[in-house]
Amino acid sequence: MPFRTNLAALAIASTLLTPIAALGESAPVSVKVNMARILRINAPAATVIVGNPGIADVAIQDPQTLVLTGKSYGQTNLIVLDAQGNPIADTMLEVVQEQAGLVTVYQGNRRTSLACEPVCQPIVMLGDDAGYTSEAIGSANAVAGAAAAN
Repeated sequence: MPFRTNLAALAIASTLLTPIAALGESAPVSVKVNMARILRINAPAATVIVGNPGIADVAIQDPQTLVLTGKSYGQTNLIVLDAQGNPIADTMLEVVQEQAGLVTVYQGNRRTSLACEPVCQPIVMLGDDAGYTSEAIGSANAVAGAAAAN
C-alpha cells in the first residue's frame, strides 16, 4: 500500500511540474481561476507571451520556472522564447473553475457562490451577481480595515 501512495504522489507532482515544452498543442495546460500554478520548462526563458492577458498571467520566477495565474475562464495560448527570440514552447492555456467544495446558488437571474469546506462562506467568483460581489468585497475590506487598526 505505501508503494501505491508514493506512486500516486509522484504522479500528481509530475503532472503539476510537467515541462511545458514537452506538451503538445492537443494537451492544454490547465489552471484554476484565481489560483497559481508552477510550470517548469526545459530551457531558460527570456520572454513569455500570453495571447489574452485577461484570461491568464505568466511570470518568470527563474529562467526555467514560470508561475501561471488564472484570471478569468477560457482558453488562450502561451509562447515562451529564449534570449535569442527562439521559441521554447507554444501551448494552449485553459483556465477553469474550481469544483470541489464550491456551491453555486441561483435565485432567478441572481447567482452567488459559496465555498463549503468545512462550512459555507461567501466567495466572489466571476459571473456572480454584482450586488452580491460588492457586498462580499465590502465585508472583506471592513475586516481588513479592522485588522489593520489593531
